[in-house]
Amino acid sequence: MPRSETISRTQYPQLPRHPLIICAALLQNPANLGSLCRTAEAFRLESLLLPDLAIASSHPFRNPAASTHLWQPMQDCLPEQLPAWLEQMQQAGYAVIALDANPEATPLTHFRFPLRSVLLLGQELTGIPAPLLALADQAVTIPQFGLVESLNVQTAAAIAAYEYTRQHGMEA
Repeated sequence: MPRSETISRTQYPQLPRHPLIICAALLQNPANLGSLCRTAEAFRLESLLLPDLAIASSHPFRNPAASTHLWQPMQDCLPEQLPAWLEQMQQAGYAVIALDANPEATPLTHFRFPLRSVLLLGQELTGIPAPLLALADQAVTIPQFGLVESLNVQTAAAIAAYEYTRQHGMEA
C-alpha cells in the first residue's frame, strides 16, 4: 500500500524510508530544490542533499515544497566538497547513479537500481561535470521521444525516484 490515511504526523518520522538519496548539491534554483524536496518526501526517500540548508528557509524553496521541508530529511554539501561526499557514500555502501541526458548512458528502462543508491543530479543548464560523472558507479538516462533534448531536473529526478520505488517495492 503506497500511502496510508491512518499514518499520524507523530508516528511518521519513525517510519522507514527508501534508502535512496537525491544529491542536488549542484543545483542553484531554489524552486527546483523545493520541488525536489516535495518529490523526495512523496516517495519517503532517505534524504535530499542540498548545496546549503539555508535555501530551505527561502520562499522560492518553500512555495513548491508545500511544507514537505517539515518532514523530509535534508543535509547539505558545498559543491566543491561533493567529490569527497560521494566517495564517503560509496565507502558506506551506496552506489552513485548519475542521472545524465547523455544518450550513451544506460536507459532507465534497462537499469536495476541498487537498494542503497545516491541519485546524482547535474546543474540546471550544464549537467554533471565530467570529474563528478567519472566518480559515478553508473550513468542512466531517461529515454525521450520528442524534439526537446532534456527534461527539467526535478521532473527527471521524480521519474527516476518512481522507478526506484517501483523496483524496490512501494513500501519503505
